[in-house]
Amino acid sequence: MDHYERKIELFFELKGTPDSSQESYRRRILAFLGYMNKCNRPISEMNEHDIQQYILHLKKENGLAASTINNYISSIKFFYTYILEKDWNSRKVPRMKRIQTFPMVPSRDEVFSLLDTTKNLKHKAILVLMYGSGLRVSEVARLKISDICSKSMRVRIENAKHNTNRYTILSKFALEILRDYFRLYFTPGEYCSSDWLFPGQSKQNHIHVKTIKNTIIKLRDSVGLDSKISAHTLRHCFATHALEDGVEPVFIQQMLGHKRLQTTLTYLHITSKSLMGVQSPLDRQGGPMG
Repeated sequence: MDHYERKIELFFELKGTPDSSQESYRRRILAFLGYMNKCNRPISEMNEHDIQQYILHLKKENGLAASTINNYISSIKFFYTYILEKDWNSRKVPRMKRIQTFPMVPSRDEVFSLLDTTKNLKHKAILVLMYGSGLRVSEVARLKISDICSKSMRVRIENAKHNTNRYTILSKFALEILRDYFRLYFTPGEYCSSDWLFPGQSKQNHIHVKTIKNTIIKLRDSVGLDSKISAHTLRHCFATHALEDGVEPVFIQQMLGHKRLQTTLTYLHITSKSLMGVQSPLDRQGGPMG
C-alpha cells in the first residue's frame, strides 16, 4: 500500500489538487480497498467485476444516493487507471443517472432565528460569513485574517473547489460580528495577517469542518428547524435570497464560484420570486361559477 500511496501523493502534487479533494479521494479509495480485502481479492487482480459488485454494495446495502456513488466511481477510476495503470471501460462501469433534487432552503426568518440562537461569537462569525457571503464550509474554515477586506467589503477565497480563486461580498452586519469576535479572540501584537481567522484547538490549524457542521446541526435542532438543514444550506440560502432580491444570476455565479451558469440557474426553481406575478388560468376569469 505504501507504493500506491507514494504514487497518489505524486499525482496530487503534480496536479496541485486541493487538500479537501485529496481527503475525499483517499477516503473513498480506502473504503473500496477495505471492501476488496473483506472479499479476499488482491488489489493487483482487481477488475471491472469487482468494481461493479462494490457499486451494487453501495447502492443496495449502504443506500447511497446516485451523486455520492458517482463520486466513489471517480475515485476508483483514478486508482484503477493511474495507480494500477489499467484500461477503464465506461460501458461496464457506467455513472449512475442522477435524479435532480432541490436543496432545502428555509425562509429568511428561519435563517435569522438560527443566527440569533448562536451565542458563541466565533460560531456566529462563521455562520454570518457563510450566509452573508455564500461560502462553503471548507472555505470559511480555511479563511485567513488577510482574506477579509473591510475597505472594499470583499472576502477573498483561495484554493477553492476546482482549484480556483475568487472574491465575494462582505456583509456590513457580518463585519460588525467579525470585529466583535476579533476583539475577543485576538490579542494585539500576537497575530499576523497570514494567521487562520478561525483557528482550531491549536493556532497552527484552522477549525475543523466537522466542528462547523456539528455546531449547525445542534443549533438547528435547538430551534426546531427541518432536519434536512445542514451547514451547506446557508450557501443555498445566500443564492436563493439574492435572486429574490433581484441580483443578476451571473453575479451570483461569480460570488459562489460556480464553473457553469446553469448550476446557478438551478436556484431559479427554488426562489418564490420565480412564480410571483404568474396567474393561474383558473383565476383568469374569476374562477368557475358556483
